[in-house]
Amino acid sequence: MFNLVIFGAPGSGKGTQSQKLIDRYGLTHISTGDVLRKQIAEGTELGKIADSYISKGHLIPDDLMVDILAQEVDRLRPQSNGFIFDGFPRTIPQAEELKKMLERRGEEVHSVIGLEVADEELMERLVKRGAESGRSDDNPETINKRLKVYHSTTSPLKDYYTKEGKYTSIHGSGHVDEIFSRIVEAIDGHPALGR
Repeated sequence: MFNLVIFGAPGSGKGTQSQKLIDRYGLTHISTGDVLRKQIAEGTELGKIADSYISKGHLIPDDLMVDILAQEVDRLRPQSNGFIFDGFPRTIPQAEELKKMLERRGEEVHSVIGLEVADEELMERLVKRGAESGRSDDNPETINKRLKVYHSTTSPLKDYYTKEGKYTSIHGSGHVDEIFSRIVEAIDGHPALGR
């Protein structure tokens, strides 16, 4: 199994690149947002607990989020070549929890890809996305707030994964296929891919 964490600021292309990675390596995409919405919609025990935090505008505690992810990993593991974790971890304590959860299953994070895009370009991409999709959170004021939060919480994560020898910074500007080629260059040939 090959486990990859992909992170980048809002609008950096994580979703697009994740889909290309799924197609190439047969990985399973786990987006924390999607997983949470699914658990809440299905009314599972964990979903109900998560909803009690979200409905009050609180962040979900790390241990609860890891329990939800663990359940998803266990459910999908038999038919997967590995996972792309998107949107998690966002903090060092979350990275440590993810590490423990994977270790209990004889697994690890093999590679961390950081899509680096200048804030000005992210702003342009997100405003355009907002205009096309009607997403209300894709407006300049909200985007600025999201970018500030992203930079303050993820820069320590870069250091954490760099020390572990797992972090690769990828220049996230340019054509989608060019960016994907950079990612492939960074991870192709990793022993855990079994290629």
